[in-house]
This record gives sequence, structure tokens and C-alpha cells, in this order.
Amino acid sequence: MQKKFWLYVPLLALVALSSCKKENDPEPDENELITTVQLTLTANGSSKVYTWKDVDGEGGQAPVIDSIVLAKNQAYTYSVRFLDESKSPVEDVTEEIREESDEHLVVMTPSPTGSLTVTTTDKDRNNRPIGLVGEIKTSATAVKGKLKVQLRHQPGVKDGSPIPGDDDANVDFDVEIK
Repeated sequence: MQKKFWLYVPLLALVALSSCKKENDPEPDENELITTVQLTLTANGSSKVYTWKDVDGEGGQAPVIDSIVLAKNQAYTYSVRFLDESKSPVEDVTEEIREESDEHLVVMTPSPTGSLTVTTTDKDRNNRPIGLVGEIKTSATAVKGKLKVQLRHQPGVKDGSPIPGDDDANVDFDVEIK
């Protein structure tokens, strides 16, 4: 009987150890839920808000997306706001992004290349871009294209480039420069 007991000791130890959670284990850093992206562009004292909205999430109704119309050869200041409208009251996720700026990066990618020049003006505590505010300059020629706005979630790996991490938001706006 005593020999059989010793055969079960490793099994009991394995069960006991696997069921315990260490107090030091960090919780996984989850991505933000973004249902709405608001891009505010300002030039010559006038501001316009362009919105991408998908309140019911993927697989539901198609998102509602504003088309952006800009003047040729014009400089605009921009700000981006991220909302979770699935909650009541609506959660402004932008505040969390500011608080955790060393884990987030807003990336704006125009196509065709050269139609827009995007410059980020805000920095995190490590002097890396955040991308919530900046400047957009339009080309001198009329063109139709896209502006991809991505919110990259990069906890522990942010290096100032869009490569590490994954997307909290990834939206495309139609853009016309005329």
C-alpha cells in the first residue's frame, strides 16, 4: 500500500501547482475596444470632424464612414479620438491611450503615397511618437485615395515604428484632394 501512495505523489503535486496562480503574474494586456474613430482636421481657423463608426462590431452592419475632402497644397492640424460606444455612458478610450502612451502608436498611412504628408507632433515619456495630434499636408495635385488610421497596441515593445504589436483599430477613410 505504501508503494502505491508514492506513485500518486507526483500527480498530486502537479495538480496542486497548476491550480495555484502566482500573485506576481501580470494580467494580460488586452486590446482596447474601439467602435468609433473621429479625425478632426483644422485649417484657417475652421475645423471639420470625420467619423468612422461601427457600433455593432465585426460581422454586423457595415461601418458608417465619412469621406474626407481636402484642399490642394494645404496644411491641416489633426487630432484623433477613439471611442467605445458599446458602453453607456460612452467611453473615451483616447484618455487611456494618453495615459498608456508608451504602449500605443497612431499610424496614418496615405495612399497613393505622396498625396498626404503626415507628421506626428506628440511624444510619449520615451520621446517616441504617439500620433494623437499632428499635421497633415496635402499635395499640390488633385487626387482621390485613402487614409488608413491604425491604433497600434505595443505594450513592452514600442520602438517608434508601426511593426510591433497589433491593432486596436484599423480603419480606412476615402480622401479626395481638390
